[in-house]
Amino acid sequence: MNRAKLKEAEERFFMQYPGGFSDPLMLEIAKKHKVEKMKKLAQDSFAIEQFESSSNIVDSMSKIVGQSSLVSLFEKPKFRDALNAMDDNEKERLSHGLKEFLYGDQERGFEQMSDLLGEYKVAKWPILTVCPIYYRPSVEVFVKPTTAKGIIAYFQLEGLEYRSNPTYEFYKAYRDQINLIKQEVDASLQYDNAAFCGFLIMSMA
Repeated sequence: MNRAKLKEAEERFFMQYPGGFSDPLMLEIAKKHKVEKMKKLAQDSFAIEQFESSSNIVDSMSKIVGQSSLVSLFEKPKFRDALNAMDDNEKERLSHGLKEFLYGDQERGFEQMSDLLGEYKVAKWPILTVCPIYYRPSVEVFVKPTTAKGIIAYFQLEGLEYRSNPTYEFYKAYRDQINLIKQEVDASLQYDNAAFCGFLIMSMA
């Protein structure tokens, strides 16, 4: 990690947004992205007791992807169509994968979701990571290809090479580095990881 670049990015950000994430301009951005609403939706929808119904979980995944400003308009209908084409067994597999990711063997859950969605050609980074980032925003990461590649290159994150094919190995390594970098900045920026990665991208020279 290039700490000098991180410090410069932090200084640039505070020059433009003196209040950090509490700055009025940043609050407007958060409002546009319906951040708090999406977090509550995910945390209510994916509470452990909700996993008694795989159909409800899949419906909630569809709703969150459909309403999220983080997922591109191009990917949303493809994901919706894939869910509509799934039989009950596949929906159970997808629901179980998310449950494992959130509450059990995270690697197994990630791979289970990725393998199933891959059969429908919708195993994309944003689709796989949008529900977790809203559910556990201070721990998980949202992997948007252009953002991840930009952060890795600009801040010189060692040992990380972005690949378009989603793997848990990359997800975990990227998440670990983002959470480490977060500890290097002012406490007011140690917010949820989607906002933190937004700060990194917005502050590049």
